[in-house]
Amino acid sequence: MAFLYKADPARGAQWAKLFAQKAPDLPFHIWPDLGDPAAIRYLAAWQPPEDPTRTFPNLEVVFSVGAGIDQFDLSGVPAHVPVVRMIEPGIIEGMVEYVTQAVLTIHRDLFDYGLQQHQQVWRELPLKPASERRIGVLGLGVLGTAVLEKLRLFGFACAGWSRSPREIQGVDCYAGESALDQFLARTDILICLLPLTPATRGLLNAELFAKLPRGASLIQTGRGPHLNQQDLLAALDSDQLHNAILDVTDPEPLPAGHPLWTHPRVRITPHIASATRPESAVDVVLENLRRHREGLPMLGQIDRTQGY
Repeated sequence: MAFLYKADPARGAQWAKLFAQKAPDLPFHIWPDLGDPAAIRYLAAWQPPEDPTRTFPNLEVVFSVGAGIDQFDLSGVPAHVPVVRMIEPGIIEGMVEYVTQAVLTIHRDLFDYGLQQHQQVWRELPLKPASERRIGVLGLGVLGTAVLEKLRLFGFACAGWSRSPREIQGVDCYAGESALDQFLARTDILICLLPLTPATRGLLNAELFAKLPRGASLIQTGRGPHLNQQDLLAALDSDQLHNAILDVTDPEPLPAGHPLWTHPRVRITPHIASATRPESAVDVVLENLRRHREGLPMLGQIDRTQGY
């Protein structure tokens, strides 16, 4: 019985040290060092190899090293092998930090003050109370819920939308397609934390932007293919949207010369909003291995019918 890591080798080396300390009886390999392929029971990967059970006939669980699994070809992972996405404190804390600073950047007009600085203009803008700034989060999974719980402490009017009903203290929750338009109409800063599925691909488009209040802003920390980039540029140039902060793009990175690079009302970061921390990630994986051995549900195990 052995564990195989197939992702960034430097992080893999950190995982190896932690496994040696916390699970010394479980052999740990870093791709492409496989050891005996028949001994591999557990695989942690950003992208699994094609048809992994052909190479690893006794594979029992596939772990994603990231919060999402849209980079996986699930058709290549047999239905009897559970797929588990990463839910660990490091990812959550990083996302909360990133989204909070993005919301405050927009709320406190730092885009506008940056443009004024560039023009050497010293002019005070009216300050809007947080209670009058309406935040809306698309996606009420672990990350979306944590973000809203933090933002509501600033006094923002917080709401969230998900496909199935949710309840979060201090947050107005909307659910289902029929409630999406109402949710958008009350949202001044829209935050996308949706998983990437066929239903959400291209969701951030001209039709959706038109349903936001004029002058709303976008924070995109989901996946690049959620966003129609040309529709975003058109919405910014028509003032339907005021600002956009993008941590994800499609492709990554954007090609040289792409207009989003230089748009004055766009800020781009290179997919760094959150990342797994080896220490807490290994703890979560080891807890899931315990759950798996005992026949208990694993934290982050995906529902293949939903794709997340």
